[in-house]
Amino acid sequence: MRKTVPFYRTVLVVLSTLCWCFSTTLHAMEFAIVGPRAAGMGGAGVAVTTDSLATYWNPAGLAMSQTVDLRVQGSAQIIDRLGVITTVKDIHDLDKNNAANIPQAQALANRLNQPGASVSGIGTGGLYFKGYWGNSAFGFNVSDVATSGGFLKTPISVTPSGGSFQVNGQFAVRGLEARQAAFSYAYAFADRTFAIGATVKAIQGAAYTGLLDVNKANESDNIKDSFGRAKLSTAVSVDVGAVFRPTSWLRMGVVGKDLTAPTFDAPDGSRFQLGPQARAGIAVNPDSSLTLTFDGDITSNRTLVPGLKSRVLSAGAEQTILGDFLALRIGALKNVEDAKSTFTPTAGFGIRFFALRIDIGGGYDFRERQALASGSISMTF
Repeated sequence: MRKTVPFYRTVLVVLSTLCWCFSTTLHAMEFAIVGPRAAGMGGAGVAVTTDSLATYWNPAGLAMSQTVDLRVQGSAQIIDRLGVITTVKDIHDLDKNNAANIPQAQALANRLNQPGASVSGIGTGGLYFKGYWGNSAFGFNVSDVATSGGFLKTPISVTPSGGSFQVNGQFAVRGLEARQAAFSYAYAFADRTFAIGATVKAIQGAAYTGLLDVNKANESDNIKDSFGRAKLSTAVSVDVGAVFRPTSWLRMGVVGKDLTAPTFDAPDGSRFQLGPQARAGIAVNPDSSLTLTFDGDITSNRTLVPGLKSRVLSAGAEQTILGDFLALRIGALKNVEDAKSTFTPTAGFGIRFFALRIDIGGGYDFRERQALASGSISMTF
């Protein structure tokens, strides 16, 4: 018992220091949801992730289990605020040679001109590996974490012209791909009561900026072309994390990401920054087959949509059946910095055949049209 006291104090210092450092003034890109297990549990992964995806979620988690894990995953999330995608489609489908459609066109324009009308996208994918040696664990990933945002650059207007009319206006689009090669190391103390870890990342940032005419915003090729050519720049960043397990049924985790605040040049002369992020999580195991988990952003994170911030709270549960053969997951997430956002329900499952595992997860919010999907294939020994 005497041996665990210093580690307990250490984790409290780590938790309080990160919370104090990141709680008020620093801002960052949105915290991406990586992997179908976290996606199925509402985006909670800081305290529960001990496989190779811990190289993203919390490097300390690598040392909390003695496994070798090789995994390929892809995840995507889109958030359509105030029905922008549907409204753009309706404008595209209007017969603009019929002046009788002008009132409908104006109503659609007014919908797009509402404060907060915007679209955000987050995508991740890559190859992840984890190994161990005694109380040490290590991992690496070659991955891409991409964020994007679209918002009105000029208000949408309707201009009559004889028996026809025109709809005018533009969206500004921004995007940043963080193409990274990351190496993680973690060490567990006192029979995995406490673990600390760090990840060093070499990042190539591909930054995009452009304009998209509202009349062309319904075609995927036009959207892709509007981003233009990426401007590339490189930087190095560091993540650190800790996990504390005071009992067999309780784990607490905290992670600080991109502590060096890497910045990348954009084509329009601006700079995009991956500012410091902090996120904490708790996992409870009422029994060996049931996990309840909760995550929350400590930071209020910046997005690529001006004036919009992200601080996501996540909660979820996982029930395993027949050992690890089948895992069923449910959860929910909410951006508490966006008063108009609602809870997005999520769900997922995983199936394991010997060392091979297949996982699927996702969620959908019928009000804000927030969609999340993720899948992975892994080998775990």
